[in-house]
Amino acid sequence: MISVKICGLTKAAHIRAAAQGGARYLGFVFFPKSPRNLSLDQARPLMLEVPDGICKVALTVDADNAALDDLTARLPVDMLQLHGRESPGRVAEIRARYGLPVMKAVGVAEAADLPALDTYAEVADQLLVDARPPKGADLPGGNGLAFDWPLIAGRRWAVPWMLAGGLDPENLAEAVRLTGARQVDVSSGVESRPGVKDEALIAAFLAASAEAGKPPVA
Repeated sequence: MISVKICGLTKAAHIRAAAQGGARYLGFVFFPKSPRNLSLDQARPLMLEVPDGICKVALTVDADNAALDDLTARLPVDMLQLHGRESPGRVAEIRARYGLPVMKAVGVAEAADLPALDTYAEVADQLLVDARPPKGADLPGGNGLAFDWPLIAGRRWAVPWMLAGGLDPENLAEAVRLTGARQVDVSSGVESRPGVKDEALIAAFLAASAEAGKPPVA
């Protein structure tokens, strides 16, 4: 079975589509440069729409304690996703301070990026293995870019991990085959334009994940 995270949700209808299709995680972005950014006031009613049993993930980028204090006090967050340049020490500090599971995103473009995954696996509860953004990019993720998936073929870490970066309904099966991922994250791959989710694409991605998770026919 492939567990799916739909990230960058901004509308209740898309939350319902993702939940009904079997998503295990729903992500909400708190980063002003993102077209998927939400204020805390916007996010609260959306998070309250999420059915029990689905993990509500708050994505932040190099947020300070004041911002995280406010976010965790006002929103029913189940997991924090750190998508900036947070050091291993900062990840450990956030995990201890808020008592919430922490997912650390690590950008990959070449073999030299892989040791960081081992380092962050020592301090995070989960890893998000994402495509490293292009130099000068405004967004640390959600750019619709994939990395060279065979770079992580057969690799495993001490904590659960999730594949991200350029996934869509058409390439998901190949990405799973090449990496062995059992968890996947999608944002731009289920959008009609940046920041605007598409219910048909959400349904197609979740259907593709169910198909990709089936055991091979003998």
